[in-house]
Amino acid sequence: MIFVTGATGNAGGAVARALAAAGHPVRALIRADADAARLPAGTHVAVGDLNRPETLAPHLSGVDAVFLLSGYDGMRDTLDLMEGAGVARVVLLSSSAVPGGDLSNAVARHHILAERAVRDSGLAWTFLQPNSFMSDTLDWATQLRRGDVVRAPFGAARVAAVHHDDVGEVAAAALASGEHEGRTYRLSGPEALLPSDRVEILARVLRRPLRFEEQSDVEAWAEMAATKPLDHVNAFFSFFGDGDLDESEVLPTVEELTGRRPWTFEAWARAHAHAFAIPDSADPLRRAAA
Repeated sequence: MIFVTGATGNAGGAVARALAAAGHPVRALIRADADAARLPAGTHVAVGDLNRPETLAPHLSGVDAVFLLSGYDGMRDTLDLMEGAGVARVVLLSSSAVPGGDLSNAVARHHILAERAVRDSGLAWTFLQPNSFMSDTLDWATQLRRGDVVRAPFGAARVAAVHHDDVGEVAAAALASGEHEGRTYRLSGPEALLPSDRVEILARVLRRPLRFEEQSDVEAWAEMAATKPLDHVNAFFSFFGDGDLDESEVLPTVEELTGRRPWTFEAWARAHAHAFAIPDSADPLRRAAA
């Protein structure tokens, strides 16, 4: 049995699907208010909360491997529970920020400390350090449902973003076999794109005259600070404004571990085009044709 945390999220959901497709039994951790219908058919549902390790204990019996997310309260207690239950190995979703080792950066720090906790737990481990996810582009959906302009920060930051399904397949391989124990895998997509490149691809997919406008630092800071802790805003400005994190390198890891090329951003965009569609009632051309 393989236990997947965050199973209704982008990454955890991709891991659950990849494991189920390969025929592995999956026990999926979800919160009480999550939609279990999003899980693959045949998945064993486990209701609990990573911030409350005691809620995981009843679900660890018979579990061989765990896909674990970083940065939750009581992580050391969670790992102790896993070791006590006889879990053989943990695959941790970490971050591309870890190799830089910057403990002053809040986002990097919580992944660095998570990796340390797993190393110190006595469990066998594999660390996945993906670049930014293609699904982060969904942050633009509200703008593109209203019009044809994307305003976003860090216009000069070139990123080889990764598809969550690629991360899911790599994680599934590491969970199902001990051959990946003690290894750290940096993961990227197949192309390094500027934000303007992603907008151009979306324009082609959506068949709309989209354009990119870079936000000023002041505007971007205010917008991010409205929804994120300030130490996380500082972290992202350090990563992509100051250039302290380089996610532009295209890495061979996904292809080496899955045997196929990683998904392109265009493929992701085609699969998620509906998220950016202008509602009929908001489109003057559609209203005129009605």
